[in-house]
Amino acid sequence: MRAVRSKDARFDGWFFTAVLTTRIYCRPSCPVVPPKPENMTFYPSAAACQQAGFRACKRCRPDTSPGSPEWNRRADLVARAMRLIADGVVDREGVPGLAARLGYSTRQVERHLLAELGAGPLALARAQRAQTARLLIETTALPMADIAFAAGFSSVRSFNDTVREVFALSPSELRARVPANGTGTPGALTLRLPFRAPLNPSNLFGHLAATAVPGVEEWRDGAYRRTLRLPYGHGIAALAPRPDHIACRLTLSDLRDLTVAISRCRRLLDLDADPVAVDERLGTDPLLAPLVERGPGRRVPRTVDEAEFAVRAVLGQQVSTAAARTHAARLVTAHGKPLDDPEGGLTHLFPPAEALAAVDPESLAMPRTRRTTLTTLVRLLADGRVRLGVDTDWAEARARLLALPGFGPWTVDVIAMRALGDPDAFLPTDLGIRRAAGALGLPSTPAALTARAEAWRPWRAYAVQYLWATDDHPINFLPV
Repeated sequence: MRAVRSKDARFDGWFFTAVLTTRIYCRPSCPVVPPKPENMTFYPSAAACQQAGFRACKRCRPDTSPGSPEWNRRADLVARAMRLIADGVVDREGVPGLAARLGYSTRQVERHLLAELGAGPLALARAQRAQTARLLIETTALPMADIAFAAGFSSVRSFNDTVREVFALSPSELRARVPANGTGTPGALTLRLPFRAPLNPSNLFGHLAATAVPGVEEWRDGAYRRTLRLPYGHGIAALAPRPDHIACRLTLSDLRDLTVAISRCRRLLDLDADPVAVDERLGTDPLLAPLVERGPGRRVPRTVDEAEFAVRAVLGQQVSTAAARTHAARLVTAHGKPLDDPEGGLTHLFPPAEALAAVDPESLAMPRTRRTTLTTLVRLLADGRVRLGVDTDWAEARARLLALPGFGPWTVDVIAMRALGDPDAFLPTDLGIRRAAGALGLPSTPAALTARAEAWRPWRAYAVQYLWATDDHPINFLPV
């Protein structure tokens, strides 16, 4: 109730306010005058609001809220299910496919989601389809039938009914409310990705630009651009920081990939984080607090492809960032799938594990031990014995990676932090972290630094970003 009264935007996406008299649901920061307490009820998800018969507010547009930070800081069944739903698994594989990926029965998955979110997987996926449909209606001139199927609806009728039910407007009425816009790149979708303030774009985009693999990624005209491998095709994303949002331009070979592309861009930039909670915890350490005060809102730069990042982490072992980029660029040129970039600059998709598993090890220009590490990893990724994805159990993945030749704690933890999204992954052996810690007066030996960092849990991955910011280089690849 206090969050609604104060219109605290930090809680947008955490929960939704439904008004019993108007049958409308809002985000906590909705600018309208709050209703009387007796006329309000609260739901943990937009899907639960819709399932209870409430319509989305036309003023605050709760369907465009940032996602709940809960789903990216946990690795339990519900969190992994929510990440998979955001990645479009229910639309592509149904609820049985979702349950199979999680290793539970359909009934167990539905029971857990209902208990925590007030809605089952079908309702959650339906709410996501409605949001995707609204984006396409408002940002493209596509025919409504094309939008219906691109958003994941099985028929135009279900598309029309859902849009009318959720937004209290027909698809045509929704489009009529948006001024015509003739600008932009032909064939591209332009949208805004919301986030919780504050956001410090320097470490986020600086890191991505500094480690960009030529042909796959680039920094141009104030935007980070990269190619995407998607379930139905491929795409190119251009992401640029703005004061209150991330400007996102997507060029997709198949519009059915829109939901997945948005989800992966948000995950890449860690946009669903709660920076206030992170900074409050890290700021309790008197030696770390000055870093937080100087540049609050740092995010953990993540990835759009977990297997790709694991390969790149191995390529970067014991070499400089420039050398790691060179190794990756050679693999991309030799084994990546070429694509056309309408704006020029990007040339390939990063090769999948299946393609890399077929590469002759002798053709890899790297030390034999690291060659063995790489070939072992891609072989196990290709045949499914090592699984890295949004549904991965973090503890299980760590154990499997640590058992591989050439995988030490640093490599495993950087993969856990950047690929798996573990917000508590920590790198006490990293040379840049140890130098920064020593300069701040923190313990610089791995054991002592780990002991000091116990007070930073569960946000030690964010502490890594603050410590790295004190060094000249965004990342140090020396430890294994």
